[in-house]
Amino acid sequence: MTPHDISPRTPDFEPAGSHWQTKLHTIVFEADTPAGRAFDLALIGLIALSVLVVSLETVPGLAPSTYVVLRRTEWALTVVFTIEYVLRLLAVRRPRAYATSFYGIVDLMAILPTWISLLVPGARVLMVVRVLRLLRIFRVLKLARYLQEAEVIGDALRASARKIGVFLLTVATVVVIVGSVMYSIEGPAHGFTSVPLSMYWTVVTLTTVGYGDLAPGTPLGKALASLVMILGYGIIAVPTGIVSAEFTQRRISPVPLNTQACAQCGREDHATDAQFCRHCGAAL
Repeated sequence: MTPHDISPRTPDFEPAGSHWQTKLHTIVFEADTPAGRAFDLALIGLIALSVLVVSLETVPGLAPSTYVVLRRTEWALTVVFTIEYVLRLLAVRRPRAYATSFYGIVDLMAILPTWISLLVPGARVLMVVRVLRLLRIFRVLKLARYLQEAEVIGDALRASARKIGVFLLTVATVVVIVGSVMYSIEGPAHGFTSVPLSMYWTVVTLTTVGYGDLAPGTPLGKALASLVMILGYGIIAVPTGIVSAEFTQRRISPVPLNTQACAQCGREDHATDAQFCRHCGAAL
């Protein structure tokens, strides 16, 4: 076998292969370049306009011609966002990785409601999810330090997930028990017509919301309600304490992050000195 018999193979961690793909990636993903910054600023303006249009469409009493203009503007923006979403998929070597990322899911959710509304009337109201796309302003303004703080919050929440899960399971158990007991004490005579309705009252009381639509009428029921109210103050503080403890344990400062997007999967939040993507291993 001669060296000429060996066909060259591009490693999986190479950036986007073709020149047009690399150039497209620079424009739609990189906010540190003039073209990328202009693209993102224009995109943020369109996103803000889209949220405004969707909000105005719900305002009653406007002139019929105004609703027509708003509807046409909404569809024009949807087409633009659809093209932008396709361009983002084309700009990376692993479109699936971008499509399943946070921004990829948000971008898809921003355009689906309008198309779905062709089959399901009323689905257009879900387009307010487009406001989440304004999170891209962190990249445009190079607010990398905020990405770093977001990473700390995310780590603390992930570390607290199991403890909070156990806490919520305990609360659910308390709700079932107290609701059942309150139903036995009060009964339909005082508005507690079923165990699920009594559980609803327990949740409202335990969270100290207190709508007032249901209230115990017997001395024993009022005593139980008082205990639930007092217990509610303690329960509210538990999740805060769990997350705060995780923050305290993270005494070491996190690695500074930048806003560079991976050319292969399109994801961000890389360390400033990183040479490879933390998600897919591609060269940065």
